[in-house]
Amino acid sequence: MDADVTDSAGTPADPDHPAGKTPQSRSQEEPGAKPDAGPDATGPTESEEPGAEAEREVKAGSDARPGPETEAEKAAAEPGPKAEPAAPSSGESTGVQTWADQPKDGSASRRKRPWLRWAALGASFLVLVSAGAGWWLYNKLDGNITTDTGAAAELKVYEKERPDQVVMDAQNILLIGSDSRAGDNSKYGRDDGGSQRSDTTILLHLAADRKSATAVSLPRDLMVEIPACRTGDDKETRERLGQFNSAFELGGTACTIRTVERLTGIRIDHHMVVDFNGFKDMVDAVDGVEICLKEPIDDKDAHLELPAGRQTLNGEEALGYVRARKTLGDGSDTERMERQQRFLGALVNKMQSNGVLLNPTRLYPVLDAATKSLTTDPGLDSLRDLYDLVRSMRDVPTDQVQFLTVPRQPYRNNPNRDELVEPDASELFKQLREDKPVAVVPADELKDAEKGTGTETGTGGDGKPDGVASESPTPTPTYSGSSAADDLCEQ
Repeated sequence: MDADVTDSAGTPADPDHPAGKTPQSRSQEEPGAKPDAGPDATGPTESEEPGAEAEREVKAGSDARPGPETEAEKAAAEPGPKAEPAAPSSGESTGVQTWADQPKDGSASRRKRPWLRWAALGASFLVLVSAGAGWWLYNKLDGNITTDTGAAAELKVYEKERPDQVVMDAQNILLIGSDSRAGDNSKYGRDDGGSQRSDTTILLHLAADRKSATAVSLPRDLMVEIPACRTGDDKETRERLGQFNSAFELGGTACTIRTVERLTGIRIDHHMVVDFNGFKDMVDAVDGVEICLKEPIDDKDAHLELPAGRQTLNGEEALGYVRARKTLGDGSDTERMERQQRFLGALVNKMQSNGVLLNPTRLYPVLDAATKSLTTDPGLDSLRDLYDLVRSMRDVPTDQVQFLTVPRQPYRNNPNRDELVEPDASELFKQLREDKPVAVVPADELKDAEKGTGTETGTGGDGKPDGVASESPTPTPTYSGSSAADDLCEQ
């Protein structure tokens, strides 16, 4: 057998690659090589028995010679059905892949990592539960608030006589402390058929820039002009000069608002009525408020018995502290109002310093307590409205949260009643109406200034002690009062 004899397929016989199984990469490297038009003529067909391929190779090696076509070549040239190319055996690579041949990575990944699916399902469940709980809490707090539609309707009737709003972004809110003895409040006094009273009324002015807040107490015994108002049984009272808190007792919230607007010339944007229980629960929600007592207290009417010294009051004790009058100080309503102001300042200070307003977990009990006993106008009757109000106030510095009582003195016809001190009161109302600043100083400092200047009232027409007004050509009116930054134990 001649070693130079070539296979009829035109390629040298290779012991590692028998004829018909030449790797594709080799054929591509040879110059002039052409791809086969069909299956290799020397390759096995589907009908061949095992071993036929080896026998054919031996025969091809011995009989191959130049000349006429071999039988296999003739068969390949003849028309007719051709055998399909043999599929590559295990371990062989054809070098070509189609899109369909690509592994299904997505399904394989899902089969290999089922924990991802469970984690996603768990996270989705937690999100749904959290959203459901949040929605339930929101609706609960929102449903706690009582809307006073009657006051809104009556104020609309008297819209023409109400003052205009001077500064659009400023807010004036009337806070009314209801001391009705009906229901749960019966233990605090005799219930006169559920009649409503108001021993505490505060005009809260929020500056347009929200950099200050001024709370002005209006004495319950202040003699004022009360307009004609409708009573609860739809009767109309006559216009008269009377004690301020009688407006709330006879004509409710709307009558009180109209009385304040007539007195101050300030338009009331919103109102809130809070009862005894709401105040107590709010104090408990912030874990009490610290005060200092120079003397022990034993007041049976206020249900209060406390030793002297520094202590933290819970809600029940705090209510007795701000209500007590006969056994504290000179027993006057004036001193009680000042005590209420200082306590409210301490409450605001604790809420800000302890991060209550910025911590949803701690804020929720406060909101729950407040909304349970809160009655508001339709403009503040949703949790969203209240949240926006609180959020706008949370950045006000505590030393700019000021408390004072409208300048007043004993009423000339009855020393047990009060009347306004003019022109100081008018100057205060003008400053608030035009959203201009006011300042407060402790009563002792104001009295010292009076002694130094020889004045008796303590304030001149500009609201400042004489001698202090000359510090500036346009001085800020100053009144006796306190701020939320004051420490009750340093009073």
